[in-house]
Amino acid sequence: MIDAIPQELSDYSEAGDYMKDGRLYCGKCNTPKTDRMTWGPLEGRIVRHNCKCESEAYKAEQEASERQEYFNKIMRLRNSGFPDAEMSKITFQHDDKSNPKLSEIAHRYVDNFAEMKRQNKGLLLYGSVGTGKTFIAACIANALIEKGYPCLVTNFARIINGVAGTALTEKQEYFDNLNKYDLLVIDDLAAERNTEYVNEIVFNVIDARCRAGKPVIVTTNLTEYEMKHAADIRKQRIYSRLQEMCVPVYVAGRDKRIQMQKDTSADARAMLGV
Repeated sequence: MIDAIPQELSDYSEAGDYMKDGRLYCGKCNTPKTDRMTWGPLEGRIVRHNCKCESEAYKAEQEASERQEYFNKIMRLRNSGFPDAEMSKITFQHDDKSNPKLSEIAHRYVDNFAEMKRQNKGLLLYGSVGTGKTFIAACIANALIEKGYPCLVTNFARIINGVAGTALTEKQEYFDNLNKYDLLVIDDLAAERNTEYVNEIVFNVIDARCRAGKPVIVTTNLTEYEMKHAADIRKQRIYSRLQEMCVPVYVAGRDKRIQMQKDTSADARAMLGV
C-alpha cells in the first residue's frame, strides 16, 4: 500500500518519491531512502540512507574524483621526471618495432618492474650512436610513470651542473633527492667530461642508488670492450658497479638519426627542386 509522504520526511523526498510500509522510497530506482530503527537508543527514529541510484551516483563521483587525482599525480610525476619536456612525449605507442628484441625486453622490464625493483636490477643499454637506446629508455620511464612509479630521466651533465659550486651537505641532499625516484634513467654515460671531479660524482650517484636498493637504466655509446678494459681505475669502478646493478643489453641497428636527416634533406631538396 502506498501512503502519503509525512511532513517529517518532506526534506528527504524528491518528485516521484513515495511511502510504502512506513519507509520513503525513491521514485527512480524504487529502493528505500529511509528506515525506522527497531532497537538501541535511536529506536523508533527514522534514519536516512542512500537509495540504489544515489549510491551509484556517489560511487561514480568518487571514481571520477580518483581518476582525476590519479591523472594529476601522473602529470606531476611526468613534469618532474623529464627535465627535457620533449622526452615526456616518447611512449611505446611511438615504437616502430624496428628492433623487436629490444622492444620486448623493454616491455618485460615494465611488466616485471616490481620484481626488478626488489632485486635492484636495471638495464645497461649500450651500442652505437642513434640506435634507439634513449628512445626505449624514455618509453620505459613513461610506462612506469603511468603505473604511478616516480621516475627521472636525466644525464650526468645536468647532474654535475646541479651540484656545481654547492656545499658538501647540499651535494648530499641533491644525491638523496635522486634516490627518491623508483627508477633513475641516466642518458649518454661517458659523454660528460673525463675529470677526477666528474668521475667521482658519477660513481657517487651510481653507488648511492646501489646502496639505496634503487635501480638505474643507463644508456651509453661505449662498447663492451671499452667498459671491461677501461684504463682509468675510476672508470673501472663505475663500470664494475653498473655491471653489478644492471642487465647489459646490446642495442644494434642503423643510426636512425642519419636516416631521419637523409629523409628530411630529401624532402627539402624536393621542395627546392635541387
